[in-house]
Amino acid sequence: MNLTRLIDSSLAWLDRLTGNGSRRLARATSRRSFLTRLGTMLTGAAILPLLPVARALSAESVQEMGDPQSCDYWRYCALGGTLCSCCGGTMNSCPPGSEPSPIAWVGTCRNPVDDRDYLISYNDCCGKSVCERCGCHNTERERPVYYPSKTSSVLWCFGTESRAYHCTVGVVLGEAGGAG
Repeated sequence: MNLTRLIDSSLAWLDRLTGNGSRRLARATSRRSFLTRLGTMLTGAAILPLLPVARALSAESVQEMGDPQSCDYWRYCALGGTLCSCCGGTMNSCPPGSEPSPIAWVGTCRNPVDDRDYLISYNDCCGKSVCERCGCHNTERERPVYYPSKTSSVLWCFGTESRAYHCTVGVVLGEAGGAG
């Protein structure tokens, strides 16, 4: 009997807490603003896995071989520019003193290790003068300039402090999944 009374009082306390919180929320917000915020949160949560950043993090388990300072390296098949791996950075990251452009072009390259196609995001690193080493002009599967998202012939240093081009990185986004 005492246990039943204890459980009932605990549930009554939880019920009062929930009811008071709900009434406080109802006084502070309207239904429309609540639904707007809820919809925005759900949409954002649904879109997050589609972002290139999220996909790039999961693609680092790709097995690779070759010299990342060579234009013939598999992930540079559509890269037009200077390799950041020759200019103080890596194939994935910009050299110190430069910043990656949030705008990029995407290519599809075949990895010779597993013989699969991968989506590669080519991001220009901006903010320093042009690095004069390891210049490449690979155009595999490149489209004409009227497809700006698929060409390396455009300066991609938009959205950065400086529009000065320095070099380009090639980040693996993930497996192409039949595209190619």
